[in-house]
Amino acid sequence: MAHSTVSRLLPQSAAQVLLTVVVLVIGYRVTIYIYNIFLHPLRKFPGPLTSAASNWPKIRASTRGDGVFRVVDLHHKYGEVVRTGPNELSFSGNAAYKDIYGHKKAGQRTLVKDPKFYGNPSGEYDIVNGNDEQHARMRRVFTHAFSDKALKRQEPLFLLYVDKLVAKFKELSAKEPERKFNMVQMYNFTTFDIMGDLTFGESLNMLEDTDYHPWVAAMLPAFRFAVYVHVIRCFPLLELFMLKYCISKSTIETMKTHKKFCVDRVDRRLEQKDARPDIWGMVMETEGSVDAGLTKQEQYSNANLVVVVLNRWLSGREFMIAGTETTATILSGITYYLLTNPSKMSRLIEETRSKIRNEDEIGIERLQGLPYLNAVIEEGLRMYPSISYGLARKTPPGAPTFIDGREVPAGYQPI
Repeated sequence: MAHSTVSRLLPQSAAQVLLTVVVLVIGYRVTIYIYNIFLHPLRKFPGPLTSAASNWPKIRASTRGDGVFRVVDLHHKYGEVVRTGPNELSFSGNAAYKDIYGHKKAGQRTLVKDPKFYGNPSGEYDIVNGNDEQHARMRRVFTHAFSDKALKRQEPLFLLYVDKLVAKFKELSAKEPERKFNMVQMYNFTTFDIMGDLTFGESLNMLEDTDYHPWVAAMLPAFRFAVYVHVIRCFPLLELFMLKYCISKSTIETMKTHKKFCVDRVDRRLEQKDARPDIWGMVMETEGSVDAGLTKQEQYSNANLVVVVLNRWLSGREFMIAGTETTATILSGITYYLLTNPSKMSRLIEETRSKIRNEDEIGIERLQGLPYLNAVIEEGLRMYPSISYGLARKTPPGAPTFIDGREVPAGYQPI
C-alpha cells in the first residue's frame, strides 16, 4: 500500500520540482534583465533595451556574421556612444580610439585587455594577449625585425614572391585563357609563403602548388571558430563545461599538430644561426640570442602569432605583402573596390605608370612616393579592415575612466 502511494506521488513531485526550477530560472533571468536596464551603472548610455538587458542580440549578430553591421547601424541611430551589451560600450569618435588603445602618459592608467577576448585556455602568452609588462618585453625583442631598416633588407624577399604571384597568373592564363582566379586564395598563397619564409626560414610553397598547405588548411577554419569561442566566453560555466567535456579528440590532435609544426620549424630556424634578414635572424643580430629576451615557450607562441597576426604592423604602411590572412583580406578588399570603381583604377594605373617605367624600379622607397597609391591603401584599410570589430578592453579598477569626455565606471568593456 505504501509502495503504491509513493509510486503515485513521485511523478507529481518530479513535475513540481521541474516546474519550480523553471520558474526560478525565469525569475532569475527577469531579475537580471530588470537590473541591467534600470539599475546597472551603464544604464544612462543610449542603446536598445534588448542590448542593455542581455548579450543575446550581440551573440545572434556575431554568429550570423552581422556583428559589425549591427554596431554601425546602432551608431547611426544612437550617436557616437552606444551600449551594445550589458557591460559593453561602443565608441565611434577619434578621441575615444586614442583613449582606449593609445599610449598613456606617465601616471595615466591603462585599460587592461579583456580576458574574455584575449584569454588563452592553454595559458600561453604572446605579444598580443600578454599583459603590459609581457607585451613591452616581447615588443623590445621583435621591434628590430619590423623597423624601416629591416623592411629594406627584407624587400628582395617580398619582391621574389610578388614576382612568383605574377608569374603564376601568366602561367595559368597561358594554359587557360578564359580562366578566372579566386583572388582571395591567390593572395593567401602569397602572404602565407612570405610569412613562412620570414618566420620559419622556409616557404610553404603554396604559390608553387596553387593549393593550401595542409597546416594552413587546418588553421583557416579556426578564424571562423574564434567567433563561437568569444560567444562561449560570455557564459563562464558553459566555457568550463565545454573545455572539459566537449572538445573532441580530433580537435585536440589538430591543435597538437599545429603547435608541433611551429615548434619544429622555429627550432630548425634557430639552429641555422645564419644572417638571413628574416624575423629570427634580426632578433638574433640585435639581442645576441633569442633566449636573451624570450623563453622557449614564448618563441613558439610568437612564431605562431607572427604568421596570423603580427603582420598588422606593416600592412598599412607600404603596399608590400607582409602578413597572412589579415593582409590577404585587405588586398582582396582593395582589389574589389578598384574593380568596381573603374575611374579610380584608371587613376591609380596612370600614377603608377607615370612614376615607374619598368619592373626594376618597383620598391619600397619608390612606392612611398606615390600619393594616390598610398591613399588607396589607407582607404582600403578604412573600408575593408581585416579586424573590423573592436579589440576588447576593460576599464581599470578604482576611479572611473574618461573616454572621449564620458565617464565610464570601472570593470566595463569599451570598444
